Amino acid sequence: MAKKLRFALVGLGMASRPHVRGLKDLEASGVLEVAGVFARDQAKREAFAQANGWRAAPSLEALATDKSIDAVLMLTPPNARVELVELFAANGKAILMEKPVERTTAAAEKIVARCEAAKVPLGIVFQHRLKPAARAMRELLDSGRLGKIGLVRLDVPWWRPQSYYDEPGRGTLARDGGGVLISQAIHAMDMMLALTPDVVDVTALAGTTSLHKMETEDFAGAGLRFADGSIGTIVATTANFPGVMESCVFNGENGSATLDASTLTVQWRDGKTETAGVTGVGTGGGADPMAFDHGPHRDVIADFAAAVADGRKPSIDGRSALRVHRLIDAILESSRKGARVAVAKG
Repeated sequence: MAKKLRFALVGLGMASRPHVRGLKDLEASGVLEVAGVFARDQAKREAFAQANGWRAAPSLEALATDKSIDAVLMLTPPNARVELVELFAANGKAILMEKPVERTTAAAEKIVARCEAAKVPLGIVFQHRLKPAARAMRELLDSGRLGKIGLVRLDVPWWRPQSYYDEPGRGTLARDGGGVLISQAIHAMDMMLALTPDVVDVTALAGTTSLHKMETEDFAGAGLRFADGSIGTIVATTANFPGVMESCVFNGENGSATLDASTLTVQWRDGKTETAGVTGVGTGGGADPMAFDHGPHRDVIADFAAAVADGRKPSIDGRSALRVHRLIDAILESSRKGARVAVAKG
């Protein structure tokens, strides 16, 4: 990548922590530079900028109209996205956003369509897809060594204390768009979908356990039917104290492959075992949501920067991110209706 891209950073809350570390790494290696940062709270953005050696922008408009800036990394809550996307897309800036795309699938589709119409790249931070273990899983599936996959099981047994949901807006439809599915399990679900055929329909139960007081669901369980005839399950919760690492298991004719936060373990029916990836890396499944390595976030930013510089589509683009939104919709609708529900097609 010959050109060093200039990035704006918008949104300086908790989600910015791994991104800041990733940006620092990429600045040090000469991949990009941070041209300005913005949060609506002036004191916060100035303190943040000073602490990191970056420039505090006076306004969003100043960043959007700065012709030297190539891209924006948008880390705001999903309820603050549509107007920001419109502003930066109208000014030709490439946009990389934290998940989810928006609170509702309809709004997410509008964001994707707006960026496509403006011909600006849109990337979504679904960092699980770029982890070495996930890439190894993709290669294993493509090789056919596991044989036909008959069953896929995704388990996200996390924990969040009540204090987490006591923060204003947390776990609400108005700010976050939902609970455990769209805020926590969405990463693992997106990774699963990147490795499987489309989900055709679901039968699900979702609700709030007695362990939390919140507007939306802290538990969801679903049976899945995939387009190739295989079946699967998803169980996701933030009520499983003290929180356990998520895992996705692929059961095939010749063995099973377990993909957790950072490691792929393959158990063959002939008794052999293979592993790939790294061990001992968490994903924030316990009381500390930020207890994870920042490397995958750095890799997403690096891939996006290279895509923008090379004029190609980023590996994790906005349209591909819509699959998980549609699956979440189907799970919640199935729970409300108490019946099997088809997953909308894109």
